[in-house]
Formats: sequence, structure tokens, C-alpha cells
Amino acid sequence: MRLENAGGYLSIVLHAHLPYVRHPEYDTFLEEMWLFEAITETYLPILRMLERLEDDGIDYGLLISLSPPLVCMMNDPLLRERYSQHLQKLIRLADTEISRTASDAKLNKLARWYADFFRDSLYWYEKKYNRDLPTAFRQIASMGHLDLMTCAGTHGFLPLIKENPPAVRAQIMAAVQSHTRIFGTAPTGIWVPECAYYPGLDEYLAEAGIRYFLIDTPGFENANNRPRYGVYAPLITPNGIAAFGRDKETSYQVWAAECGYPGHKNYREFYRDAGFSLEEKDLQEFLIAGHIRVNTGIKYNRITKDGERKELYDLDLARATIDEHVNDFVTSRLRQADRLRHGMDRPPLIVSPYDAELYGHWWFEGPQFLEGVFRKIHNEKLHVHTITPREYLIKHPENQVSVPAGSSWGHESTYEFWLNEKTDDIYQDLHRAAEELIAHVDNGIDDRSELIIRVMKQMARELMLAEASDWPFIIRTGTSPDYARQRIRGHLSRFWTLNDMVVSEQIDTA
Repeated sequence: MRLENAGGYLSIVLHAHLPYVRHPEYDTFLEEMWLFEAITETYLPILRMLERLEDDGIDYGLLISLSPPLVCMMNDPLLRERYSQHLQKLIRLADTEISRTASDAKLNKLARWYADFFRDSLYWYEKKYNRDLPTAFRQIASMGHLDLMTCAGTHGFLPLIKENPPAVRAQIMAAVQSHTRIFGTAPTGIWVPECAYYPGLDEYLAEAGIRYFLIDTPGFENANNRPRYGVYAPLITPNGIAAFGRDKETSYQVWAAECGYPGHKNYREFYRDAGFSLEEKDLQEFLIAGHIRVNTGIKYNRITKDGERKELYDLDLARATIDEHVNDFVTSRLRQADRLRHGMDRPPLIVSPYDAELYGHWWFEGPQFLEGVFRKIHNEKLHVHTITPREYLIKHPENQVSVPAGSSWGHESTYEFWLNEKTDDIYQDLHRAAEELIAHVDNGIDDRSELIIRVMKQMARELMLAEASDWPFIIRTGTSPDYARQRIRGHLSRFWTLNDMVVSEQIDTA
């Protein structure tokens, strides 16, 4: 058993989330590509990795957070059909690339590899998983090595909506209900969006039956009682919820822009895509509105050294580099555990949380790296064992009681990335809408008609979708700020239109 005689524990956590984007009013919609890219490059590769680990009897422990918006999009019939069509378009494009690159052996090898990759993806999506990725995750979790947890209902940034406690409670309870309905069991853990915590949030987590959550390092370091073991053992909040803190060292090895693994010169270059280099006549199926270029996922270059011409991606070279980084990462964890366990009454716990989309989408080789880590630890019977937070609490139920400090995993662990001069107006509108809905509920719902209750439920949906932390994040980064603003305005506009119906009791059912 991997949990016996451990000299240290490694808990890898992947947070899988995308904002809820679904636009049936358009034949194609640019932002729906976020989902399609993530399924092809992250979710399917991770599922296939887990299948291989299970088939080979690898004893591993992994925690994945699947947010309710992401799971709902995975389950949506329209988006399932559109994703299948997307893969078929990729296969056609890759086949034309095989013909176009016939005179260049190295480029042609890559084009053939992409054609096989997309065909494999379509096979696994259609035939193996029947377009049902949540069920695939659920079935693997039932084997005992993978734990699944939830996230807030629409990924709302909870510290910035706490002015109205029912809004926070709604985000948490909706998440628990959604997870229970789709995966068949209530979640024991929750990824609080952006790892954003504030003292008192644990009251609502306890009410929802949550047993643990994750926060960033400063939330631990600035707790009211100094953590005896730093972030290498959980803290128990006053309401009995375990808080697990992020390890900086593993974050740095993977995330650091200057020296993190994903930036190595031998890995695939994310920012060079055929969608921006091919002639428009070859991209007809990938041009939004007939002229807007998008990423296709066919990327021929490797990162290469600064200042050099981008060289062609080399699959064998990338594979060798993955092996080097797996060895480096695991060796570093062994040394880290040896260093940390002195003075502890238990093996140190190294918690390594990441956005799931880093693995495969941004860092194409990421799923292979993860698989290598799990295999090396198992096959070499190393004294650092992979474990999930749930397993840790079973093995070590007694932990220090303390109140973690407010923090996030944004810049300098503050809330500033979501509340700044570009976004501060958003929250006033959200607070006002929440106050209005709370007032309606406080006035009583028992004597309301079924139609009025239906309208109020839709008001709640619109408000919660407007609360998503994705929108201020996108506005701050400038990636699609107009779309983010439009989404907030649209949800709140519908909220107030529905509110007028409730006040007047004149319902436009259409």
C-alpha cells in the first residue's frame, strides 16, 4: 500500500474549470473554442492517462476538481455535438496538411501525428466515452485512486460577494447539489474559486457537508495561530473544516515563467498555431464569421531558445525532456520530504495544486509528465507516496486548530486581480441585485404562485452567472474584455427584467 511507511506525502490537485459559454443562437461561437481546446488537449488526455495507470495497476492518488459550469457544458447535448463536429473538422484539416507538407519529411511526420491524434481523440470521445466525460471521471474515481471534488456553483469570487451571505451560501449549496446529482455522491472537498478565502467562509462549507478545501500559502502563514508545521499539515478551522495549504516549491518548479518546466526549449510552442500561418483558403472551416482566425491546435514548432528561429517540434526530443523533468521533480520531492520531516510527528504533506488546463492545453506534454511522476513513485517504491486530502484526513485526523487569513492565489495573494480600477463597478451591481432577490425571498415565498417562483429561480441563475470570477479575470487580463462585460451586462439586464415581472406580477412567460 502506498500509504504505509511513507516518509512524505505528495498531493497533486488539478482544478478543472471554464466559464459557462453556450450560444445556440450562433452556428459557431469563438469562446466555445475554449471548451473544445480543453477537451482535446487536457480532459481527454488526462482521462486516457488515468485509464493507463489503472490498467497497469499503478497505485496513485490524485484529486481533481470539476467545476459545475464545466460539467454542465460537458453534459450539454448541443456542445457535445459541436465538439464532435470540431474534431471532424480538425481531422479534415490535418489530412490536408499531410498533402501540403508531403515534400518536407519532418513537417509531414508532424502532420501525420496530428491526424492520428485527432482521430484517436474522436474515437475515445465518441466510442469509448459515448460523449459523456463526467461519467468517465466518475467510473475511474470508483476504482479508488482518483478523488473528485466540486467548486463554487458558478465559480463566484466568494470574498467579494460576502456582503450578502445568502449569495455565498447559494454558490456553495448549488455546487454540492450539482456534484451530488451528476456524480452520485456528495463531495467531501471543495475548490474555493481562485483559492480565495475569508475568515467565516468555513461556516457555509460546514453547513454544506464539506470537510476540506485548499488555500494559498499566505492564508496559512498569516493564520491567527502560527501553523506548527507550516503548509505541510492541514489546519482545522473553528467550524471543523480542514484547510490544506499550497506548497511554494512545487508551484515554482512548474509555474515559474522563467525556469518552470513548461517553458523548456524542447516542448511544444503554444503561441505558434497553423490557424495563424496557413492561407485563408486552407482554413475555411476555422474562420469565425468568415474572417476571424483562431487556434486550430496544430502547432509545428518547439519553444526553442530566446532569439532563435523557432525550430520544428520533435516528439522524441520532447519525450526525453519529459523523462528528465519527471526525474528532477520526484528527486526534489524526496529531498524536500527528508528536509521537512525533522521535527514533525508525521510525514510532511506537500500539496501541489494547479489549473488542470496547464496540463495539455498550455503545457502540451503535461499529462505525460504527470503519468511519469505517478509511475516512477510506484515502480521504484519510493518513500514519498501520492495521496489525496481525503486519504490524509483518514490517516491523520488530529490537526492544529486555527483561523486561516484572507488570501487568494492571485498576485501577492490578495483579491486585487479581481477587484481593481477596471472591475470595481461590477460588485456594486452584483450587491444591489443580490439585495433585491434576498428581499423578495424574505417577503415570503409560500404564498407565491408557481410562475412567480419560476421567475425568481431564473433571477437566481442570472445573478449567479454574473458573479463568476471569470469575467473580472478576463477584463483584467484583457483577453476578451468586451465579451466578459457583455456577459455581466446581459445576465444583470435579464435579472432586472425578471425582477420587474415579480414586482408587477405581470409575467411574460415567453
